Amino acid sequence: MQIKIINKSSHDLPHYETVASAGMDLRANISESRVLKPLERSIVGTGLFIELPIGYEAQVRPRSGLAAKKGITVLNAPGTVDADYRGEIGVILVNLSNEDFVINKGERIAQLVIAKHERAEWVEVNELSETSRGEGGFGSTGVK
Repeated sequence: MQIKIINKSSHDLPHYETVASAGMDLRANISESRVLKPLERSIVGTGLFIELPIGYEAQVRPRSGLAAKKGITVLNAPGTVDADYRGEIGVILVNLSNEDFVINKGERIAQLVIAKHERAEWVEVNELSETSRGEGGFGSTGVK
């Protein structure tokens, strides 16, 4: 599939690192390094603008290495870029560690996954079909 993109950053276009990769790394498009203090959040621009076909979304997700090693994650994960949005892709980063984190220009801060989605039509009813799980939720299917 082809997606139209405008790259106003000074970095290469996002790309898949391997043939089996689901996501492409997004880079910080900032003019100078920025410090993200513990429990602080910040929207970091990427300099990328895309035109997705209807029926697709771009999901902004955390990078596992940043989350595991530095405690940095995407606050609204996954963030959704809708097909009709034409603004800059921004990443809401949050520092969940106890240490300052320095965001450098060009740093890989998140990943972008392109996903097909369906549009649902609600059918209002008076009852739902029975299942063995029933109303059990929030850990009800786990080992006891």
